[in-house]
Amino acid sequence: MAYPRSLGAKSFLCMCIVSIILCHTAFPSAENRYTTDYSNQRLEAVPKNLPAETVVLDLSQNSIPELRISDFNYLSKLRILKMANNSITDLNFSIFQYNKNLEYIDLSHNKLWTISYNPMTHLSHLNLSYNNNLSIPMLSELGKMMKLEYLALSARRILKSDFRVLANLQVDTLFLDLGDLSEYKAENLAALNAKNLQIALPRNTEFHIVLNLDLSNTAGLELSNMQDNHVSDLNALLDKWSKNVRLQNLTLSNMKTTLRNLIDLFQKVRKTTIEYFSIYYLAISGLHQKFPPPVYAETSLRSLIIKHVTIEEMEFDQADMYGLFSEMNISAVTLSNTNAIYMLCPSKPSHVTYISLAYNSITDDVFENCNNLTLLETLILSGNQLTHLMKTSLMTRHMKSLKYLDMSQNLLQHKVQEKGCHWGENLVELNMSSNLLSSSVFHCLPVNIQKLDLQNNQISSIPKDITELRALEELNLASNTLTDLPGCGQFRSLRFLNTEMNSIVMPSSEFYHTCQSIREVKAEHNPFMCSCEIREFIDLRKQGLVVLVGWPESYQCEYPEDVRGIRLQDFHVSELVCNTTLLVTVILVIIVVSAALISFLCIYLDIPWYLKMIWQWSQVKHRIWKSKPEDILDNIEFHAFISYSEHDSDWVKNILIPNLEKEDGSIRICQHERNFIAGKSIIENIIDCIEKSYRSIFVLSPNFVQSEWCHYELYFAHHKLFRENANNLILLLLEPIPPYIIPERYYKLKALMAKRTYMEWPAEKSKQGLFWANLRAAVHIRLPEK
Repeated sequence: MAYPRSLGAKSFLCMCIVSIILCHTAFPSAENRYTTDYSNQRLEAVPKNLPAETVVLDLSQNSIPELRISDFNYLSKLRILKMANNSITDLNFSIFQYNKNLEYIDLSHNKLWTISYNPMTHLSHLNLSYNNNLSIPMLSELGKMMKLEYLALSARRILKSDFRVLANLQVDTLFLDLGDLSEYKAENLAALNAKNLQIALPRNTEFHIVLNLDLSNTAGLELSNMQDNHVSDLNALLDKWSKNVRLQNLTLSNMKTTLRNLIDLFQKVRKTTIEYFSIYYLAISGLHQKFPPPVYAETSLRSLIIKHVTIEEMEFDQADMYGLFSEMNISAVTLSNTNAIYMLCPSKPSHVTYISLAYNSITDDVFENCNNLTLLETLILSGNQLTHLMKTSLMTRHMKSLKYLDMSQNLLQHKVQEKGCHWGENLVELNMSSNLLSSSVFHCLPVNIQKLDLQNNQISSIPKDITELRALEELNLASNTLTDLPGCGQFRSLRFLNTEMNSIVMPSSEFYHTCQSIREVKAEHNPFMCSCEIREFIDLRKQGLVVLVGWPESYQCEYPEDVRGIRLQDFHVSELVCNTTLLVTVILVIIVVSAALISFLCIYLDIPWYLKMIWQWSQVKHRIWKSKPEDILDNIEFHAFISYSEHDSDWVKNILIPNLEKEDGSIRICQHERNFIAGKSIIENIIDCIEKSYRSIFVLSPNFVQSEWCHYELYFAHHKLFRENANNLILLLLEPIPPYIIPERYYKLKALMAKRTYMEWPAEKSKQGLFWANLRAAVHIRLPEK
């Protein structure tokens, strides 16, 4: 099929130009730092006042008709000038006399008619292609540019003398666009002094350019727009191959030919000094014809590359086609984008060390039970239709020298229940990225693997029950579904781990315990949980134990929401919050110190006594509030009856009674000296006073327990307590009573002191006010009027 010019000569030219640019190591740094880009701006003149520091100036894709010396005379640092696709008609190199550092000029796709020369000492790249009005004789002065390395030209007519002009040029690469050639009068063309010759062949197939080439000084030949007759001419040229020819690289692009011519070409190339043979965009016809199998003898050819093949016939003998390549027995074979669905195993042991069958339709049956690829070191099967990992592993078991295998961009799967994975014993690097593999893939891996690429699969975790991969040093798990940074329990030698773009919230505890050998981690763009646990991960980098690729820009908090978007580097949390032991210790210290402080204050301020008094007072008030008028007996005449020992009478008469009764008479006290009725027995008076009193106050002291009458009074009061279910007893402890001095017969006193709350007489005057208030509140009640 025919290829349009845009896909043919133009694409070929662009490829050449880019390759030359990349060869100049100084250019990239200049372009990155001081580039001025005015491309595709519809300009009709070079802009004024460009930055004086400009190193790279791009004015392509405009409508500029002419160039003046004033356009560039102030750009002393200019090194690269791109003027492609404009309307320039005349070029005088004197306009660049002030640009001493100018190395690269692209004036392709203009309307040049004339060129005037001026010495340019640094110019190394000049592209004048696709200016069809230029004639080659005009270019004779280019030979004076001694540093010129790349020259691109176009021509519509060629005479024999023109090649003498070109032969005088000492360049590394010469590109000739002859696509629009309309006149050709030359035979036995002079040898060109270009190491690399690139020719876009004419669309007029009557011109036998290839047949007349002299390649004595050429190491690399690139031909584009190859039609079938051009292939025939190339075959004829190779037939008359001279011993003086040292051509090493042959590249053909945009090529259309028959299978017969292609087979002849392969066999003739093998007989030359060519070491590297490449074909891009190949259209093959005539596949239905039968040909004897080619005979491949010893050859200098080391590498064959064929990319982008179109087969113009659907029915052909595939065995013959695939056998054409499988039997070549050269070091490297690349068949990419050829729509191949299969590849034959060589019929005899092959010397091939490199095979690439990328971007075809190869299935799991490729090289099945193949024993003749024992020297193969690199096999690339990316972009095919492989589906079963176990079956592809069996393909490699006879490849004793295989070190690198690329099966990326396939449909590979592996199930846990599938057993019997057998890999080549020397396989050390395996690429299975962009497949359909799950966590079960770790049950089917080469034991000696050193580099493993599993990015862009469906791996959610690394199983623990897998065979240890002791040699594994690099593991790529990017773009999977991992939820935590995995451990290295089965990869003790791991040095580099890539887990970017997963769902990792935080590293697993196993990561810290088992990944001591790891030196570099790429965990960018994961939804990290910023909590206490993430600090240990950050500390690994601070301590210099691990290099985090992309740190700190690509490591940000995702959870919780209040810290979302914060870089891990800027996330801080208190040690107290994260250290449980420290937190418990601090809390315990605070509790102990607080308890000690409270205890000290209680002792110093006697707070328990105050609390006890307040409690008693509140209880009395509560009982009074709950009492009802009908609860008050009609025969009560006194607020309280006081029982005490005669040895305590001074305190009772001088302190207790005066403070209770006071002068207002609101409280009436029953005292045996004042209120016992003469003529009655003491027992009757005691009972009568207790019955007529709302409360009975017992002043307890060591003297009290020695008084017989006090015991009687206590007995009768206690009897009233049970009989009327009244709470009429008030125990007032004047002095402490040791339990051992209470006689056994006073068991009621012991029981009351053990069960009932009693009031203690405070020695400190500051506490006596609250004591009297509680006591008065305890005995106060409204007595019936008599």
